Amino acid sequence: MLRFILRRVGISALILLLGSVFLFILTINSGDPLKDLRESRDENRATQMEQRTRLMGLDQPWYQRYWVWLVGVGKCFTLSCDLGRSSTGVNMTAALGDAASSTLRLVTLATVLAIAIGVTLGILAAIRQYSGFDYAVTFMAFLFFSLPVFWFAVLLKQFGAIKFNNWIKDPSVSLTTAIVIGLLAGITVASVLGGDGKRRLMTFGITGLFIFGAITYFDSVGWWRKPALGLGIVVLVSVAAALLLVMLTTGLRNKKVIYAAATTIVVGIIGYFAFQGWITDASYTRLLIMLGIAVAVAIPIGWFWGGWDKAVAIWVSIGTAVAFALMTALDQLLRNFAAFLEAKGNRPVIGTIGSGTPNFEGAFWTGIWDWGVQLILPTIVLTVISLASYSRYTRASMLETIQQDYVRTARSKGLSERVVMSKHALRNALIPITTIVAFDFAGLISGAVVTESVFGWQGMGALFQQGLDRVDPMPVMAFYLVTGTAAVLMNLVADIAYAFLDPRIRT
Repeated sequence: MLRFILRRVGISALILLLGSVFLFILTINSGDPLKDLRESRDENRATQMEQRTRLMGLDQPWYQRYWVWLVGVGKCFTLSCDLGRSSTGVNMTAALGDAASSTLRLVTLATVLAIAIGVTLGILAAIRQYSGFDYAVTFMAFLFFSLPVFWFAVLLKQFGAIKFNNWIKDPSVSLTTAIVIGLLAGITVASVLGGDGKRRLMTFGITGLFIFGAITYFDSVGWWRKPALGLGIVVLVSVAAALLLVMLTTGLRNKKVIYAAATTIVVGIIGYFAFQGWITDASYTRLLIMLGIAVAVAIPIGWFWGGWDKAVAIWVSIGTAVAFALMTALDQLLRNFAAFLEAKGNRPVIGTIGSGTPNFEGAFWTGIWDWGVQLILPTIVLTVISLASYSRYTRASMLETIQQDYVRTARSKGLSERVVMSKHALRNALIPITTIVAFDFAGLISGAVVTESVFGWQGMGALFQQGLDRVDPMPVMAFYLVTGTAAVLMNLVADIAYAFLDPRIRT
């Protein structure tokens, strides 16, 4: 296995090196970096051209300029990167750090959401092949895949930012809108859960009435500007998450695992009050410490109740603890929405330009709201782009796996459909998906160029665009250093994941 990994690392490094050479040559031959100065009528034009020539090394052969850049990149192994300076004198190492942090924050969240939602939809569509839900997922997948990125982004700016900013000033939901939302929610949930006609009708009615009642209640108490979940909703969602984990692992027959999840929730309720001070006056360090404590407490709970299935009980307890912790954080975040609106003052709640509000001052939770609302719209754009491919590939892979002999054998042995799908079919169906994840992550960074341009994010896209416009290889090569390395590393991870999922691939 070690030899397999080392061979892949060597090949990946060679590909990365050759790609950087070709990109450098293409960039420096794409135009004239002195064009703006040649057209200038400034008296100091000659001096400025001489300074830029010296700064960019235009009097040197291309291979010497490339070698200087490569040596600077090599210093990254000693944590002292030197990516040179742009044609305007900007330190590219510092500029890349700011741009990469902005873009990776956006792309990482979009990738995680696309994988979670897309793979789940693909699995459900495969299990319920040719059903109404399957057709709906297929239609939405092709629709999202065909959407022009810039057009969809502009629509989101109009309806997700401008219209929302106008609505949140005096929020209210009409009776007709509440009924329509309830009907749509009922249809969606009924189509996902399936069953016979009676069960679908009951699911539709219960869901529709619940959503309609919730919206009406929220509207009457002014929840839209002062939202909160409360301990009851936190516990309810945690119980639902625990039941889901139990059903996906051992089923409801294993009482020991259920007791472990229930004990974890009880301990979570105690911790909710014990750490209330830290939750209210939070910081990233405190949140990580509390999450670590939740996981550390969940492990012995699962071990104590697990019996002969301790490993599964521990994982279910950890999952329940993490769900409780996340819902607690979400509750506190919602409680600070009113403070966020007050801190914004007369400024738009969701800005259409930039990744944050300039000179914004607020506490920890209001600060999260500030960069979080700016993250919503571009994240939706990038997530929708990838959602189609994940759902379609997962559906096709699951359908192919379900028809294999070993799946039929598992069913003939009397295993439940849950065990057959989760433990036999899903693992083998995930092998092709690993390739999609690897390519999609790097592709999203490149696709973020358009998204960042529409939403005014100063990320990798802006860096790349500036380099092309000025025929400056330094910003372009900095962009390649991140995107190329991400593409190579993700493909390397995919190769290693292949080897673990199917040991035959190692040879």
